[in-house]
Amino acid sequence: MDLSLSRSLLSSFSVSFESACIDQLTRNQYILTRLGFILCGSREKRSRMPPQTQAEEAAIAASGITAFDNQTEQGGGKEEDDETASVFSMKSLLWHGGSAWDAWFSCASNQVAQVLLTLPYSFSQLGMLSGVLLQLFYGFLGSWTAYLISVLYIEYRTRKEKENVSFKNHVIQWYEVLDGLLGPYWKAAGLAFNCTFLLFGSVIQLIACASNIYYINDRLDKRTWTYIFGACCATTVFIPSFHNYRIWSFLGLGMTTYTAWYLTIAAAVHGQAEGVVHSGPTRLVLYFTGATNILYTFGGHAVTVEIMHAMWKPQKFKYIYLLATLYVFTLTLPSAAAMYWAFGDQLLTHSNAFSLLPKSGWRDAAVILMLIHQFITFGFACTPLYFVWEKVIGMHDTRSICLRALARLPVVIPIWFLAIIFPFFGPINSAVGALLVSFTVYIIPALAHMLTYRTPSARQNAAEKPPLFLPSWTAMYVVNAFVVGWVLVVGFGLGGWASITNFVRQIDTFGLFAKCYQCPKPQPAPALAPQQQRH
Repeated sequence: MDLSLSRSLLSSFSVSFESACIDQLTRNQYILTRLGFILCGSREKRSRMPPQTQAEEAAIAASGITAFDNQTEQGGGKEEDDETASVFSMKSLLWHGGSAWDAWFSCASNQVAQVLLTLPYSFSQLGMLSGVLLQLFYGFLGSWTAYLISVLYIEYRTRKEKENVSFKNHVIQWYEVLDGLLGPYWKAAGLAFNCTFLLFGSVIQLIACASNIYYINDRLDKRTWTYIFGACCATTVFIPSFHNYRIWSFLGLGMTTYTAWYLTIAAAVHGQAEGVVHSGPTRLVLYFTGATNILYTFGGHAVTVEIMHAMWKPQKFKYIYLLATLYVFTLTLPSAAAMYWAFGDQLLTHSNAFSLLPKSGWRDAAVILMLIHQFITFGFACTPLYFVWEKVIGMHDTRSICLRALARLPVVIPIWFLAIIFPFFGPINSAVGALLVSFTVYIIPALAHMLTYRTPSARQNAAEKPPLFLPSWTAMYVVNAFVVGWVLVVGFGLGGWASITNFVRQIDTFGLFAKCYQCPKPQPAPALAPQQQRH
């Protein structure tokens, strides 16, 4: 009896144990399946990945900087490599970007927006030689500080992930990197400079839209066009994050490339204007105003952290900005040099290069393409501001695109208003470059890097070691100290003096709320002949 009871109990226990194991295995399988779906789109898609790709992802995950679940951004971006997927959906092709190529297009497209049209104006202030040399100098200087920003982002991300901090539904921004690495005072400085720069960067794009469209349709003044394009640019509130600029970045760079080569070829075909004079540089005020416009040109990496965070593998960003800058040189140098060669000192009173070229279908096409590109760049500059505002009002985690768009609208209103107050296309670039860009993207990143790695332990445990081309921490400190000193004295000091002087002169000449800045004066109507007057 006891034996049969024992057997019965043993049988019942084994069945229960087996059932429990099966249930647990089923639950584990379900969890793993869901995890695979989140990271790779689906378990089956993961199985179709090449072994090299799987190994690369495993190595990144093991390095302490994971492949970043970039569903963190509210656009719902999938962390998958489109280049290895067998089937492309239209949505992922146009909407969900996160590859190194996406980042390159974003950086290159964001660098050369309306500033392409003001560089010939800067060449007339600087002269040909200084214009070329300063473009090269500030291009490489900007690439260096963009590299520093990327290193600091990876350092911050690594430290936070070791603390098990999750960034789900959260976009990391530059001021948060400064806060995590250096404390609240640096956070305040980064937030103030970065937001003000991006605010005026958006203002500049809006001014450029009105300035450009005037050369196609001058029946409306530039202020009226500013009202119209302000409403159009407000639609960028519906673009969730930098993940979703994939097709726009690609198209934007193509549009800028067309415009740059149109300026180059049109200037060469036009030839030198009659009596052309190349007298620049003539005055220090003009010289340093032109120099700070070029500093502004290659200081477009105020959105570097947001672009990195939108990448599937942010570790690949380190040299992307440099590669983007090398391509930008092929656009800015030929176009500015050709326009200055053709028109010389006439550019001193024509800050928009379109104004000196004869009206044609080619010019109209360039104007329209630049308008579209400026809309895209407005979104680039405004999106970080949208993120900051969302965090302030507690809407950053909201999934609804419509609710977030509604919450973002107050950001556009002051931009619209400032574009109407200061419609000075060209001079405002230099003022923003000297007062804001000099700190935001040159001085603060260099100082932050020096202070973050000031101790031996910080250098020893650094997530990113010095680059191969500068393998010494001492050499990095020397370069960073040079960047701080140069930009503080030449960019902020002399550039600020010159830019503000020129800016005040524009206010004295045209006044605030200028209805049509630098528009040609209307010709008086011809007097009627005596015979016509009798009738």
